[in-house]
Amino acid sequence: MRALVNDRVRPSAVPPPSLDATRFHLGLAGYRPTPLRELPALAAELGVTTVALKDESKRLGLPAFKVLGASWAVERALRERPGVRTLVAASAGNHGRAVAHVAAQRGLGCRILLPARAASARREAIAAEGAVVVVVDGPYEDAVARAATEGNEEGVLEVADVGASGSASAVIDGYATLFAEVAEQGAFDLVLVPVGVGSLAAAAARYAARADVRVLGVEPAAAACLTASLAADRPTAVMTPGTSMAGLDCAEVSEAAWPSLRDGVHGTLTVSDAEAHAAMRELAAAGLAIGDCGAAPLAALRALATEPACAALREAVDFARNSRVLLIATEGPTDPEAYRAALNI
Repeated sequence: MRALVNDRVRPSAVPPPSLDATRFHLGLAGYRPTPLRELPALAAELGVTTVALKDESKRLGLPAFKVLGASWAVERALRERPGVRTLVAASAGNHGRAVAHVAAQRGLGCRILLPARAASARREAIAAEGAVVVVVDGPYEDAVARAATEGNEEGVLEVADVGASGSASAVIDGYATLFAEVAEQGAFDLVLVPVGVGSLAAAAARYAARADVRVLGVEPAAAACLTASLAADRPTAVMTPGTSMAGLDCAEVSEAAWPSLRDGVHGTLTVSDAEAHAAMRELAAAGLAIGDCGAAPLAALRALATEPACAALREAVDFARNSRVLLIATEGPTDPEAYRAALNI
């Protein structure tokens, strides 16, 4: 399914974003809002007023947005459990590196569990933060299950960005900072955001519900768990044969995120790896180094604007000449070799 309209959307039912997390981030050393990049040529080509890109390729010393969620989840947990000595997390790459980075800053040990198909560059980047990297012989969901088990050990805290745990909820709260920045940087009618397990998309829905903004989730065609869940009106797992959009290679949405996704996301679009790579090349030509997951919203926007199959979704989100569109570019090139291959350099 290329495009899905969520005909059950109820923005009034979506909870408000967290102000506590944003106040915490404002006090961090090195904090500054990530930039908004205007794409006027693309806006003119697609016949809309504005297309802007929220560039998360440099966020608090890391090449992805994930540190916002990890830093707040750890802060909140340590206030309740000051005796924690080790952090553990499952990840496809970016979340694990963020948790490892936070652990090093706080003088804590760290174990990161990665699925077997995690890229070697992402493994090495996590290890460089000082974490012990454990590769699980299985998909991302197997790494999640093992991290949950290890989180029950004495002195260990699981920092999960998926599931129903307190840390999964805190991760969503942490991402509110990104959208608090957006609210100060510009006015938009439509936001396209990568989904994965849905924590960032849930934060987008919470921002949008109070700003009269519509939200579209963007997923790999090979891992469209939110699309399946909205179609079924319940969390629904999908098969994930693999995608270059590693951070979105997820079989099911987070329980903590699901209510906000169900009530606050107006629809979904799926894109192929080839389309994400084309978007990466387009952004590179504009001087922006953005990875697969971060480029996916651009690929989705092109489909939304041009394809007959997206006509119902265009109507549902009032996509028109006066639309002001925001793309959430979640990461820089976190796998440099794969990035060079996608750009044919």
